Amino acid sequence: MKGFGNLLEGYHRFRTNDYAPRKEMWRDLADGQSPRACIIACSDSRAEPAIVFDVDPGEIFVVRNVANLVPPFEKNGGRHGVSAALEFAVTQLEVPEIVVMGHERCGGISAALTGIFHGKPAGEGGFVDRWMEQVDARAQAIAAEHGTGEDAARLLEEDGIRQSLANLRSFPFVKEREDAGKLILLGCHFSIGEGCLYLLDEQSDRFEPVR
Repeated sequence: MKGFGNLLEGYHRFRTNDYAPRKEMWRDLADGQSPRACIIACSDSRAEPAIVFDVDPGEIFVVRNVANLVPPFEKNGGRHGVSAALEFAVTQLEVPEIVVMGHERCGGISAALTGIFHGKPAGEGGFVDRWMEQVDARAQAIAAEHGTGEDAARLLEEDGIRQSLANLRSFPFVKEREDAGKLILLGCHFSIGEGCLYLLDEQSDRFEPVR
């Protein structure tokens, strides 16, 4: 329980330093949320959207998964966690922006590049491998040309963001709102070591540092 004890210490700091001075904000949030954006982010503990964007609770609706991927729109009977969260954010909360936020040195991207989990059963990397099949073709092409090091990983991290944006536009309720000017889609890449955010300019197809 030592680890959880550390978390409880953090909880006590939250009660003293955050909740107590801002009780009214928390009570207002209990009545509902109206986030300014939906962030599709990686589950990686080093790339926390609320810290990167310095926002308060209630300001962003965050969907996290391995390698911040958005699968394409599908109607089959599977349990679509990302699609369900996206649907709720867009059609119920009516967020005005969706941001796909990738990051450097992503474990899922590395797994796709190296094929370390190919053929592994569930519980030994098989779930990760199945999820990362979404970028498998691009991963193989990049690995063949550039290897599997940091430069190759950065290429695939950026391509994963581009693919997720394309997949977002395969959802009718996203595409309709974007075409009507009611929804903006953005892609960005966070450098953990630099603390720098790179924004995708879809016209030039380049990631440029935010000035």
